[in-house]
Amino acid sequence: MKARKASHAGRRAVTLFSARAVLDSSRMAKTVVKYARGEAIFKQGDACENISYIQTGGVQLSVMSKNGQEAVVAMLGPGDFFGEGCLAGQPVRMSSATAIASSVIFVVGKERMVQLLHKQHGMSDRFISHMLSRNTRIEEDLIYQLFDSNEKRLARTLLLLARYGKQDKPVRVVPKISQQTLAKMVGTTRSRVNFFLNKFNKLGFIKYNGERPLEINRSLLSVVLHD
Repeated sequence: MKARKASHAGRRAVTLFSARAVLDSSRMAKTVVKYARGEAIFKQGDACENISYIQTGGVQLSVMSKNGQEAVVAMLGPGDFFGEGCLAGQPVRMSSATAIASSVIFVVGKERMVQLLHKQHGMSDRFISHMLSRNTRIEEDLIYQLFDSNEKRLARTLLLLARYGKQDKPVRVVPKISQQTLAKMVGTTRSRVNFFLNKFNKLGFIKYNGERPLEINRSLLSVVLHD
Protein backbone atom coordinates (compact mmCIF):
# COMPACT_ATOMS: atom_id res chain seq x y z
CA MET A 1 0.00 0.00 0.00
CA LYS A 2 2.83 2.38 0.90
CA ALA A 3 4.65 1.54 -2.32
CA ARG A 4 1.52 2.22 -4.32
CA LYS A 5 1.10 5.62 -2.66
CA ALA A 6 4.72 6.50 -3.26
CA SER A 7 4.41 5.53 -6.90
CA HIS A 8 1.30 7.69 -7.31
CA ALA A 9 2.98 10.66 -5.65
CA GLY A 10 5.97 10.25 -7.93
CA ARG A 11 3.80 10.22 -11.05
CA ARG A 12 1.99 13.34 -9.88
CA ALA A 13 5.24 15.21 -9.23
CA VAL A 14 6.60 14.31 -12.68
CA THR A 15 3.39 15.43 -14.38
CA LEU A 16 3.43 18.83 -12.69
CA PHE A 17 7.16 19.27 -13.34
CA SER A 18 6.83 18.36 -17.01
CA ALA A 19 4.31 21.10 -17.76
CA ARG A 20 6.29 23.77 -15.94
CA ALA A 21 9.64 22.61 -17.31
CA VAL A 22 8.48 22.52 -20.93
CA LEU A 23 6.89 25.96 -20.79
CA ASP A 24 9.86 27.39 -18.88
CA SER A 25 12.30 26.11 -21.50
CA SER A 26 14.05 28.84 -23.48
CA ARG A 27 13.66 26.63 -26.56
CA MET A 28 9.90 26.75 -26.24
CA ALA A 29 8.35 29.18 -28.73
CA LYS A 30 6.29 31.43 -26.47
CA THR A 31 5.75 34.99 -25.37
CA VAL A 32 6.22 35.90 -21.72
CA VAL A 33 4.03 38.82 -20.68
CA LYS A 34 3.83 40.63 -17.33
CA TYR A 35 0.50 42.13 -16.28
CA ALA A 36 -0.27 44.54 -13.46
CA ARG A 37 -3.25 44.01 -11.16
CA GLY A 38 -6.46 45.00 -12.96
CA GLU A 39 -4.90 44.90 -16.44
CA ALA A 40 -6.85 43.21 -19.25
CA ILE A 41 -5.20 40.14 -20.80
CA PHE A 42 -7.86 39.71 -23.46
CA LYS A 43 -11.48 40.75 -23.89
CA GLN A 44 -14.64 38.94 -24.84
CA GLY A 45 -14.94 39.01 -28.64
CA ASP A 46 -11.18 39.25 -29.30
CA ALA A 47 -9.66 36.87 -31.84
CA CYS A 48 -8.96 33.47 -30.24
CA GLU A 49 -5.47 32.60 -31.48
CA ASN A 50 -3.43 31.38 -28.52
CA ILE A 51 -3.52 29.66 -25.14
CA SER A 52 -2.09 31.03 -21.90
CA TYR A 53 -0.47 29.53 -18.80
CA ILE A 54 -0.16 31.31 -15.45
CA GLN A 55 3.37 31.16 -14.09
CA THR A 56 2.74 33.57 -11.20
CA GLY A 57 -0.19 35.70 -10.08
CA GLY A 58 -3.87 35.17 -10.79
CA VAL A 59 -6.49 35.68 -13.47
CA GLN A 60 -10.23 36.37 -13.42
CA LEU A 61 -12.45 35.15 -16.25
CA SER A 62 -15.73 37.02 -16.71
CA VAL A 63 -18.58 37.16 -19.21
CA MET A 64 -20.67 40.18 -20.19
CA SER A 65 -24.29 39.69 -21.29
CA LYS A 66 -25.93 41.68 -24.10
CA ASN A 67 -27.71 43.88 -21.55
CA GLY A 68 -24.46 44.74 -19.78
CA GLN A 69 -24.57 42.34 -16.84
CA GLU A 70 -21.20 40.84 -15.87
CA ALA A 71 -20.67 37.40 -14.33
CA VAL A 72 -17.37 36.13 -12.96
CA VAL A 73 -17.00 32.53 -14.13
CA ALA A 74 -13.56 31.54 -12.80
CA MET A 75 -10.62 32.67 -10.68
CA LEU A 76 -7.37 30.99 -11.75
CA GLY A 77 -3.90 30.76 -10.22
CA PRO A 78 -0.36 29.52 -10.91
CA GLY A 79 -0.29 26.31 -12.96
CA ASP A 80 -3.65 26.95 -14.64
CA PHE A 81 -4.24 27.24 -18.38
CA PHE A 82 -6.83 29.55 -19.93
CA GLY A 83 -7.91 30.59 -23.40
CA GLU A 84 -7.93 26.95 -24.49
CA GLY A 85 -11.09 27.50 -26.56
CA CYS A 86 -8.85 28.15 -29.57
CA LEU A 87 -7.97 24.44 -29.58
CA ALA A 88 -11.67 23.61 -29.96
CA GLY A 89 -12.07 25.92 -32.95
CA GLN A 90 -13.52 28.97 -31.20
CA PRO A 91 -12.88 31.98 -33.50
CA VAL A 92 -13.33 34.61 -30.76
CA ARG A 93 -12.97 34.77 -26.99
CA MET A 94 -16.09 33.76 -25.09
CA SER A 95 -14.95 35.55 -21.94
CA SER A 96 -12.63 38.32 -20.75
CA ALA A 97 -9.45 37.65 -18.77
CA THR A 98 -8.13 40.16 -16.23
CA ALA A 99 -5.11 39.95 -13.92
CA ILE A 100 -6.18 40.01 -10.25
CA ALA A 101 -2.57 40.40 -9.08
CA SER A 102 0.80 41.13 -10.66
CA SER A 103 1.10 38.17 -13.02
CA VAL A 104 3.53 36.50 -15.39
CA ILE A 105 1.74 34.73 -18.25
CA PHE A 106 3.17 32.38 -20.88
CA VAL A 107 1.35 32.80 -24.21
CA VAL A 108 1.66 29.98 -26.77
CA GLY A 109 0.24 30.07 -30.30
CA LYS A 110 -2.48 27.58 -31.23
CA GLU A 111 -0.42 25.64 -33.79
CA ARG A 112 2.62 25.43 -31.49
CA MET A 113 0.45 24.20 -28.62
CA VAL A 114 -1.06 21.46 -30.80
CA GLN A 115 2.44 20.30 -31.76
CA LEU A 116 3.52 20.38 -28.14
CA LEU A 117 0.59 18.25 -26.98
CA HIS A 118 1.36 15.67 -29.67
CA LYS A 119 5.07 15.44 -28.87
CA GLN A 120 5.26 15.95 -25.10
CA HIS A 121 3.29 13.21 -23.38
CA GLY A 122 3.86 14.66 -19.91
CA MET A 123 2.53 18.01 -21.08
CA SER A 124 -0.42 16.33 -22.77
CA ASP A 125 -1.28 14.46 -19.55
CA ARG A 126 -1.09 17.69 -17.54
CA PHE A 127 -3.32 19.51 -20.00
CA ILE A 128 -5.92 16.73 -20.10
CA SER A 129 -5.95 16.65 -16.29
CA HIS A 130 -6.50 20.42 -16.29
CA MET A 131 -9.43 20.19 -18.70
CA LEU A 132 -11.10 17.37 -16.78
CA SER A 133 -10.70 19.28 -13.52
CA ARG A 134 -12.13 22.42 -15.14
CA ASN A 135 -15.18 20.51 -16.42
CA THR A 136 -15.74 18.93 -13.01
CA ARG A 137 -15.46 22.36 -11.38
CA ILE A 138 -18.07 23.81 -13.77
CA GLU A 139 -20.49 20.98 -12.98
CA GLU A 140 -19.96 21.44 -9.24
CA ASP A 141 -20.44 25.20 -9.51
CA LEU A 142 -23.76 24.69 -11.29
CA ILE A 143 -24.97 22.22 -8.65
CA TYR A 144 -23.94 24.49 -5.77
CA GLN A 145 -25.50 27.49 -7.50
CA LEU A 146 -28.81 25.62 -7.74
CA PHE A 147 -29.00 24.02 -4.31
CA ASP A 148 -26.64 25.68 -1.80
CA SER A 149 -27.23 28.78 0.30
CA ASN A 150 -25.42 32.06 -0.36
CA GLU A 151 -23.34 31.46 2.77
CA LYS A 152 -22.08 28.06 1.60
CA ARG A 153 -21.39 29.30 -1.93
CA LEU A 154 -19.33 32.20 -0.56
CA ALA A 155 -17.36 29.90 1.75
CA ARG A 156 -16.62 27.53 -1.14
CA THR A 157 -15.55 30.43 -3.36
CA LEU A 158 -13.12 31.70 -0.71
CA LEU A 159 -11.63 28.23 -0.24
CA LEU A 160 -11.17 27.86 -3.99
CA LEU A 161 -9.46 31.25 -4.13
CA ALA A 162 -7.10 29.98 -1.40
CA ARG A 163 -6.55 26.88 -3.61
CA TYR A 164 -7.63 24.36 -0.98
CA GLY A 165 -7.84 20.95 -2.62
CA LYS A 166 -5.26 21.86 -5.26
CA GLN A 167 -2.14 19.76 -5.77
CA ASP A 168 0.11 22.68 -5.00
CA LYS A 169 0.35 24.06 -1.46
CA PRO A 170 -2.74 26.05 -0.41
CA VAL A 171 -2.23 29.72 0.38
CA ARG A 172 -3.78 31.45 3.37
CA VAL A 173 -3.77 34.98 1.95
CA VAL A 174 -5.60 35.47 -1.34
CA PRO A 175 -5.20 38.46 -3.71
CA LYS A 176 -7.29 41.46 -2.72
CA ILE A 177 -10.75 41.06 -4.23
CA SER A 178 -13.76 43.37 -4.02
CA GLN A 179 -17.06 42.42 -2.44
CA GLN A 180 -18.75 43.24 -5.74
CA THR A 181 -16.57 40.68 -7.55
CA LEU A 182 -17.33 38.07 -4.91
CA ALA A 183 -21.02 38.83 -5.29
CA LYS A 184 -20.79 38.19 -9.04
CA MET A 185 -19.04 34.88 -8.41
CA VAL A 186 -21.52 33.72 -5.77
CA GLY A 187 -24.65 35.01 -7.50
CA THR A 188 -25.90 37.31 -4.76
CA THR A 189 -25.74 40.96 -3.66
CA ARG A 190 -22.76 42.85 -2.30
CA SER A 191 -24.62 43.49 0.97
CA ARG A 192 -25.08 39.75 1.55
CA VAL A 193 -21.40 39.13 0.83
CA ASN A 194 -20.48 41.85 3.34
CA PHE A 195 -22.76 40.27 5.96
CA PHE A 196 -21.25 36.80 5.60
CA LEU A 197 -17.65 38.07 5.44
CA ASN A 198 -18.17 39.85 8.75
CA LYS A 199 -19.78 36.72 10.18
CA PHE A 200 -16.87 34.51 9.05
CA ASN A 201 -14.46 37.05 10.51
CA LYS A 202 -16.16 37.03 13.93
CA LEU A 203 -16.12 33.22 13.97
CA GLY A 204 -12.39 33.16 13.18
CA PHE A 205 -12.81 31.45 9.80
CA ILE A 206 -11.15 34.37 8.01
CA LYS A 207 -9.22 37.54 8.84
CA TYR A 208 -10.86 40.47 7.14
CA ASN A 209 -11.08 44.22 7.64
CA GLY A 210 -12.28 45.39 4.21
CA GLU A 211 -8.94 46.85 3.17
CA ARG A 212 -6.24 44.18 3.40
CA PRO A 213 -6.25 40.89 1.42
CA LEU A 214 -8.36 38.12 2.89
CA GLU A 215 -6.68 35.51 5.08
CA ILE A 216 -8.49 32.18 4.85
CA ASN A 217 -8.35 29.59 7.66
CA ARG A 218 -8.94 25.90 7.07
CA SER A 219 -11.79 26.03 9.60
CA LEU A 220 -13.92 27.70 6.90
CA LEU A 221 -14.42 24.19 5.52
CA SER A 222 -16.90 23.60 8.34
CA VAL A 223 -19.36 25.99 6.66
CA VAL A 224 -19.23 24.01 3.40
CA LEU A 225 -19.47 20.62 5.11
CA HIS A 226 -22.23 21.59 7.53
CA ASP A 227 -25.72 20.31 6.53
